[in-house]
Amino acid sequence: MGRIDAHQHFWRYRPDRDTWITEEMAVLRQDFLPQDLQPLLAAAGLEGCVAVQASSDDTAFLLENARRHPFIKGVVGWVDFLAENLGEQLEHLRQYGHLKGFRHVLQSEPDRDFMLREPFMRGIGQLQPYGFTYDLLIYQDQLPATLAFVKAFPNQPFVLDHLAKPSIKAQLIRDWARDIRKLAEQEHVCCKVSGMVTEADWQHWTYEDFVPYLEVVVEAFGVNRILYGSDWPVCLLAGSYHRVLGLVERYFAGFSPAEQDAIFGGNATRFYKLT
Repeated sequence: MGRIDAHQHFWRYRPDRDTWITEEMAVLRQDFLPQDLQPLLAAAGLEGCVAVQASSDDTAFLLENARRHPFIKGVVGWVDFLAENLGEQLEHLRQYGHLKGFRHVLQSEPDRDFMLREPFMRGIGQLQPYGFTYDLLIYQDQLPATLAFVKAFPNQPFVLDHLAKPSIKAQLIRDWARDIRKLAEQEHVCCKVSGMVTEADWQHWTYEDFVPYLEVVVEAFGVNRILYGSDWPVCLLAGSYHRVLGLVERYFAGFSPAEQDAIFGGNATRFYKLT
């Protein structure tokens, strides 16, 4: 398989549901659908994408879009990990070949250690027998809890979204780098190079703002556990699809063709078992 965008979203905008889209994010208050993304992927030379949940009710919507649009190679959905019948739900959901894994918006939980609650951990423990992955959506202050969390599931494939959202705008890096390196020691955890521009100054970021963070991630995870993702359309808050892809391509331009192939598609294909 060729180049893959391992992290993007689709939605039909609903003000009552999508309350996370604030006034300053007004550009996101519209529908973003496969027909909007496909020309961007084609122009960038990307073969496909992985569609990731943005709300707790969009798994069926994403699966239907994947069924209709072959360039959507995989779906990361949502399921209630606290549900008593979670096992039955997973057994039902395994029939959908496009469904590769799940995500819970841990970054929005008031309890920063929510992931370590026994009921949630019990739910996560049911994923591995079905071959499902789990996307870690957290803020950097949750990295210590995340380390304990992933250690509890050594056979569960995890991928960290958006570098754990470091404070790029403020150029704070020391504590984040320390905790990222500890997390990367867990070899069953990968990392998405995604969501960076929205953690920077939306209007005034430069390529150089991201280099120190990319250096840490590459040193910590290595080229075989890094996945490129655009985070489209959220990235539009701070830059076009082409500009976001361009900054990551610029950083990895000096890497070998094999390493670039891994970062921009091969690792995502392996992690999510894309076909």
